[in-house]
Amino acid sequence: MTTNTRIERDSMGEMEVPSLAMYGASTARAVANFPVSSLRFPRVFLKALGHIKYAAAQVNTQLGKLDPARETLILQASQEVIEGKWDEHFVLDIFQTGSGTSTNMNANEVIAHRCAQLSDNISIHPNDHINMGQSSNDVIPTAIHLAAADMLVHQLLPALKHLHQQLNDKAQEHMDMVKIGRTHLMDATPITLGQEISSWARQIELGMERLTACLPRLCELAQGGTAVGTGLNTHPEFGSRMADTLSAAYGISFTEAQNHFEAQAAQDAAVELSGALKTLAVSLVKIANDVRILNMGPRCGLGEISVPAVQPGSSIMPGKVNPVIAESMAQVCAQVMGNDATIAFGGASGLLDLNVMLPIMAHNLLESETILSSACMMFSDKCIAGLQGNAETCEKQIAWSMSMVTSLAPVIGYDKASQLAKQAVQEGKTVRQLCLELKLMDEEQLNTLLDPTSMLHPA
Repeated sequence: MTTNTRIERDSMGEMEVPSLAMYGASTARAVANFPVSSLRFPRVFLKALGHIKYAAAQVNTQLGKLDPARETLILQASQEVIEGKWDEHFVLDIFQTGSGTSTNMNANEVIAHRCAQLSDNISIHPNDHINMGQSSNDVIPTAIHLAAADMLVHQLLPALKHLHQQLNDKAQEHMDMVKIGRTHLMDATPITLGQEISSWARQIELGMERLTACLPRLCELAQGGTAVGTGLNTHPEFGSRMADTLSAAYGISFTEAQNHFEAQAAQDAAVELSGALKTLAVSLVKIANDVRILNMGPRCGLGEISVPAVQPGSSIMPGKVNPVIAESMAQVCAQVMGNDATIAFGGASGLLDLNVMLPIMAHNLLESETILSSACMMFSDKCIAGLQGNAETCEKQIAWSMSMVTSLAPVIGYDKASQLAKQAVQEGKTVRQLCLELKLMDEEQLNTLLDPTSMLHPA
């Protein structure tokens, strides 16, 4: 007869653990303590934990702290964590101990258990060997920085570069398509569709600059500070060697924290990055909403652009198609803004020598990077790539706009131009028609003044 559980022991005593679980008593205790949600640490964070344990085994062996036989086993087991082989055994809720100690021990126990499977004659302890020279208090902040930098460099920035290129291409394609400008959502002087789109491209470019500017602080690693930043129980070179080893693993230039006390007591780099992500989200909402407004119609709205039809828009109105990609983007941005509020609160809640909001800050920061990366690719490929300006509609609206009178003001004066605009609206006529009827100037001069292309640049 088989049993579904086994007995494991930690410093607090015995715990029942599922018989097939790769973790031990400490993780099982935390599972029982924190039955809060279905939220778990994401793959990129577990990958970072694997890299930390892998690098620590290498560095401890180099420093003469760990024997080569144990190093070999730990390296193989840690590599399997890096690759995601044991993700199902990282079972802990995000809403747990604020230091993330439970998840650090989860990693230590999974790796130790795997080492035991690989060799039955070499004992490897989760604390003494896997966690050698480390504390949860420097491991989890380091994992946050590794995972966030990994996402930023290898996913989000490439996605933004792709979107930026698409927007630049569309701006150039429509640089000569003149349309009416709008301020306060009211008719204004002419602009080209390309000029309007170029503002979106610049927003994305500036967003990339803000994110890239966060990297120097994000790439400082807390590893080596152990419990409170003093480096107790680790080698003086451990932190710098860990940074070098992790730099090689990620292809990103990481450095040991200049001040380990700051690196563990605060999470300002995560707050800074989240702020830049929120700013990017603000930009993307503006762009998505502009697309929705310009696409409005197709017959009873502005209709100055058309975006690809990707799915039916209504379960009751046949033929209706909605700008759903832009709507999805806006929802992603709303989530990022909400995540930033949580991250800011978490950063402000650091107490003395440790921030104890690490798990929720890690979850929200990495979620923001993940969904923004995916949404930018989606928005670029399924919306912007197929965006087309509607030249005929734009031309009609320019002719109909009362704001065309602006170019007459230097000639006939502001007050008279204002009266002319009001009269045009009241009588349902274009500015051109009214000027010709009132014989305010000859047709040649009027054509010159009302040429929309002459209004696109300083003159």
